[in-house]
Amino acid sequence: MKQEMMEIVNQVELAPRIFEMTLKGELTQEMVTPGQFIHIRVPREDLLLRRPISLAEINHDNQTCKIIYRVEGDGTRAFSHCQVGDKLDCLGPLGNGFDISMIEEEDVVYVIGGGIGVPPLYELGRRLKEKRANIYFLNGFASKDVMYYEKEFSELGSLFIATDDGSYGTHGHVGMLIDDVSKKTTKPKAIYACGAPGLLRAVESTFSDHPHVYLSMEERMACGVGACYACVCQSKKDPNVNKKVCDEGPIFKAGEVMI
Repeated sequence: MKQEMMEIVNQVELAPRIFEMTLKGELTQEMVTPGQFIHIRVPREDLLLRRPISLAEINHDNQTCKIIYRVEGDGTRAFSHCQVGDKLDCLGPLGNGFDISMIEEEDVVYVIGGGIGVPPLYELGRRLKEKRANIYFLNGFASKDVMYYEKEFSELGSLFIATDDGSYGTHGHVGMLIDDVSKKTTKPKAIYACGAPGLLRAVESTFSDHPHVYLSMEERMACGVGACYACVCQSKKDPNVNKKVCDEGPIFKAGEVMI
């Protein structure tokens, strides 16, 4: 973990209120595991807490990384007003990231994401493609208007999309895609998911007996380094034990914590 003033080299609005920001700095050399995040200080003196944002893409050659975020409050709104050339105080990389050590060539892998839980799955997909895995992406969005990265995911593997309102792809939530895809493939070697609690519970339930199911939790954070216990979730194995999402997560194996 390091801290650096990273320079904004690009920022585009991918969909209404959803932005892709490209940051440049030596901190990218520390980013080696997909699924980690950086903790960014908001460029406003009245907003003290940093904002945790997952890494969507890492480019070591160019010393850049991309983050994708949705404008939800004052902090992310301030990020959306930043210009190319501005610098942001970034701390990271933080969290444990996705375990892909068991993946081998030709292994079938499911990568399941919903809404703003989709971004960290792109870098995961890039790493899985390097391993020559057969990747099946199952992405869900509220509507076609807020979809993003369709082309980018399609270049990495087979992409299936669901929208809540039926404006694109399958009509319904992303969990409805699992049955359809499972009929077309052999048993997956691993399943990775990131999104709302309902999605994670559905994945956990569907693959309850699978040894390699990894779920990325989304929680509000304060310190981001495991010191304040603001982002804890309860252990399933011992209800008296709390797990820190920022430090021991955000990736947990299915059955490890309460969702």
